[in-house]
Formats: sequence, structure tokens, C-alpha cells
Amino acid sequence: MNRLDLGGLAVRPAQVWGGVRLVPLVREEPVAGLRLHREVYGGFGAGLVEAGPRTHYASYIPHGLVADWSGEGAQSAAYGTQLDDGTPARTVRLPKYRHHRMAKRRPGDRLRFLPLHLALEGYLALHFGGPSVAWEEWSRQALREGLSPRAEDAYLGWSVRGLGDALRIFEIHPGQCGVMVYVSDALAAAFVLPHPEDYRLLHATLVEDLFGELVHQYAMYGAPVAEFGARIRDGAGLRTLDDLRAAARAQERAWTEAHDTLFARELLDSSYGFDRVYRMGSFTLWRFLPPFVRDGSGQHIGETITDHRGQVAYLKTFRLSDAQVRRGYLLRTLFDADWSLSRAAVTLGTTGEELARRLRAAGFAALLKGRV
Repeated sequence: MNRLDLGGLAVRPAQVWGGVRLVPLVREEPVAGLRLHREVYGGFGAGLVEAGPRTHYASYIPHGLVADWSGEGAQSAAYGTQLDDGTPARTVRLPKYRHHRMAKRRPGDRLRFLPLHLALEGYLALHFGGPSVAWEEWSRQALREGLSPRAEDAYLGWSVRGLGDALRIFEIHPGQCGVMVYVSDALAAAFVLPHPEDYRLLHATLVEDLFGELVHQYAMYGAPVAEFGARIRDGAGLRTLDDLRAAARAQERAWTEAHDTLFARELLDSSYGFDRVYRMGSFTLWRFLPPFVRDGSGQHIGETITDHRGQVAYLKTFRLSDAQVRRGYLLRTLFDADWSLSRAAVTLGTTGEELARRLRAAGFAALLKGRV
């Protein structure tokens, strides 16, 4: 288990639109040797991904990202995109694109991967094989097929109320390489890129990302959040413009400390299990899962590219709902107990009957025999 290292990124004061709070992340210097650009597949489309031999799955795939560590800056220009204009979406037949693997090497020092699919596949594949021991409580289907099939629901960014307007209206700061998106002051997503030019051209693609059910509900029913305002007390001994500038910078530092302590704590202070996907020269592409601790805090899955020092060059996260955290927690507890219901029940401080009820409530009824 390791933490995310966002060293080299600084926070700027938040921008608020209704219940959406955008917190810009800036770098003094871009990450050398890595650029990311967007590979467009044509509108909102459904995609078929080959996950293995004779194994495919269908999912929403808006675009791919291509990581380029070749050092050829001219090849790193990102395609543009267009924000949703608020008009109702038409019902259309979605074209299907076939993708071979989540991450695929391209000619030269380039790698195409599907944003957020790495992270979501890691969550969906959590102990996907099902019981590893043929305890009498498990059904034949569970022992033969495991957790197949598994599916999770998500919402497109343009359906998160206020997000599209916020992305369109607010300025992009000089040196901005990322943003943290809060909805009703709950961290919905973090998005980080290695270079300001990459971010400027990919900023609007957040409306094409996936967001969890909880984020959608917060945006729909939550109240507007308070805006950031620098307050300098009267009579603070300010006599010159330099004094005023220093006081304003002190307010910015106070905001940064408050953000790291209050807002982003759940993301930055958590320990994650990292799974290496691909090594790209001095960079490595990972996906990660949270510890699934039931402490009431937000839990995030995601994918990241880190440099040789472990610092984050690219990051994209997805906030899990409480139900998704419960499912992950139950699966991890069962795995640690060698899939013994009685042993897992002891770990959870409950009975086998209550654990069976919780498994059914979590959508895992097919794993159990009918009499259990």
C-alpha cells in the first residue's frame, strides 16, 4: 500500500459555480519527457474491448489517451473538444469500436490507453474468479464462473448539473496542469496532466468522463457551496502595495492549507494498492484501488503515471459510491478469509446468516446456494 505523491503541484483558490467547486492545480515546471494527447473515436460511442482470449466487454468509451515519451513535442498536440451546449441529447445508434486491450503500444515511444477504464476494470476484476475453496455454501455457478458477469453504473460528466457550465466559464490559470472537482464539497474527481498545453486542450473532456451515482445525486440535490474570498482585516498595518500583496498571498497560503487538510485529505492520506500496467521508459502506468475501509470517508479508484521518483505526472480518479465500497469491502474480507463464510463472519463481528444477508443485499446472491 502506498500513497499518491502530488509533489510539484500547487493549489490555486477555488472557483465556484452553484454546487461545483473547481480547484486548479499548477506546476512551476512541466514534467519533462512526457506528453499526453487525445485520440478521438467519433462522438459518444460504445466500444468493445478485448480483455483476454475470447473475452470482451462493452462499455462507453469517449476517447483514448496516448502517452508519448519520445520527446517529439510536435507529435504531442492534443485534439480539441467541444463542451455540451445544454441542448437535449438525441437518441442515436452508438457506433461500436473494437479496441485490443486496455493499453496498447503504438509505433515509437507511445502507448494508447482508455481513460478510467483501467481503473474501473481493476475494481470490476476484484476477486472476479470467485471462491477459491469449494466451501459448501457456494453455488455451482460461483465455483464455475466466479463473479461473471459484473457491471457498475455511472453518469457522464455532462449529466452532473453545473459541471459543464463551470468548465466553460472559469479561467485556466497559467501553468495549470490539473484540477480537483468537488460537488457539494465532496471530492468527485482529480485530473492531472504533465504539461499545461495538454491540460488546456483536455480540460473540457471532463464532461465526457464517468462519475458515480453519489456525485450525480449531490449535484442534483445539493445546495450551492460557499465561494473562496480573501479577507484582510482593517487596520492590519497595510501601508504599501507590497504589504497588500503579501497579505493576499498569505490568504492564498491559508486556502491551500485548508484545501489539503479539509477537502483533499481523503484522497491524499489514503493508502492504495497499486497494480503496474505498463512501463514507459522512466515512467510507469499504474491503476490503484483503495483499502475499502468502512470509516465513512470517500474512497477513490484511479489510474496514474508516475516518474522514476514516484511523483504523479498523470492522474484520473473515480469516486466510489457507498454501495461500491461495501461490495469491495465484502469481497476483500471473503478473500482474506479464504472464502469461508464462518471465518469472514468472525472478522466482521457478525453471524454467518447476517453475512449471507449482506451478500445478497450487495448483489452477490448468485454466489450462494439457495438454502444458505
